[in-house]
Amino acid sequence: MKPSLIATAAILLSLGGVASAHRLDEYLQATILSVEKDHVQASMRLIPGVAVSSSIIASIDSNGDGVISEVEQRGYAQRVLDDLSVTADGVKLTPKLVSIDFPRIEQMREGLGEIKIEFTAALPHGGTSRRLTLENHHQSRNAAYLVNCLVPNDHDIRVVSQIRNERQSFYQLDYVQAGVPSARADVNWWRSVREWMGVASFQSLFRLGMRHIAEGTDHLLFLLVLLLPAPLMVFHARWAGFAGVRYSVLRILKIVTAFTIGHSISLAVAALGFVRVPGRLIEVLIAGSILISAIHALRPLFPGKEAGIAAFFGLIHGFAFAATLNQVGLGRWERVAGILAFNLGIETMQLIVVAAAMPSLVIMSRTRAHPVLRIGGALFAGVASVGWIIERLLGLLSSVDVVVNRAAHYAVWIAGALFLISLSCWGLPKILNQHSGGFQILSARAYKFRAEQASR
Repeated sequence: MKPSLIATAAILLSLGGVASAHRLDEYLQATILSVEKDHVQASMRLIPGVAVSSSIIASIDSNGDGVISEVEQRGYAQRVLDDLSVTADGVKLTPKLVSIDFPRIEQMREGLGEIKIEFTAALPHGGTSRRLTLENHHQSRNAAYLVNCLVPNDHDIRVVSQIRNERQSFYQLDYVQAGVPSARADVNWWRSVREWMGVASFQSLFRLGMRHIAEGTDHLLFLLVLLLPAPLMVFHARWAGFAGVRYSVLRILKIVTAFTIGHSISLAVAALGFVRVPGRLIEVLIAGSILISAIHALRPLFPGKEAGIAAFFGLIHGFAFAATLNQVGLGRWERVAGILAFNLGIETMQLIVVAAAMPSLVIMSRTRAHPVLRIGGALFAGVASVGWIIERLLGLLSSVDVVVNRAAHYAVWIAGALFLISLSCWGLPKILNQHSGGFQILSARAYKFRAEQASR
């Protein structure tokens, strides 16, 4: 393997830190991938915890003599490879063992021994946009998986995105490979030119932008909480009644547009390398922006100036977007198209979320139930933001991400339920009033009839 020295050091240090702190009852399996034009190489480090080391050793030392022979080493390494599923562009690959290194059994019993396995797999011929997937099913009952990819040494290969499931037992790598010879160069010459300009990865970067904002619960939480009081008027420094449909829709559009302009500017500036801001500082400021918007939803801090606040905090959120785009590894001029694609993906997903939330928000604002939504949403966002600030500022672990991500997982159901509730809160009083009015008419007619009968 010939990985970038900096990338290798960073990944090995991060994996080493995790390995030294992994749970005693887990079998840590860390895999590092390196993609070349015609093959993929991988290095696996398998570290059994003290509580599971005996069973792992027993599965390796088949004759139980207390010594792991070369035959037993190769046999176990092959079993590990057999438990892997590696595909490239939907074609199943066959991993081939390159090297193995086993620690002493005493080290493994103490939870310190590392089994090192390296393998390679030939890649089939393909186009420029490629997808590599890795599924690890080895010792799945007690395994803790980690997967990462080195920055390619080949300048014709650019990593576009990485997707992992929660356990990291599934890993998907999307990358672009330029300079691939075409069988029909006379037809595809313009496509080749676009690929060298970085346009070939436009769709992948667009999807990356959509997924980033969909998974970026803190970004969406800031925007949604800022929109909570948007349809309301202010009276005596308090949120009052509904301001009207036209006013509400225009105000929401202004806030969303201002946020878009703000983060688009900082995304472009940071992604092109003109400004660099520490990532930790940005994450803390993003959490702070959520806290401020939550307080504003409870009591107006800047009534009528929400668009300006959205634009200001949008600048901060844009730096976080740029950090994600910078991990793709685009060239300086390729980033122009990359920024456009990535930002369009962000705006598309953002508009989808706002479009789903706006009808419920406007309808609910016309009912007496809106304060429950506004105050409840503000308190949820406020608690989450404080947890994020503590976590990101002091480096303490919290369950904020778990709770917020769990809620985001059911976002579609929540949005649907909220819409039905808003319709019920708006329509039910009208139905009751109509029935009440009809009952009053019938009562009046009955009273008049009784009065006429009595007069006779």
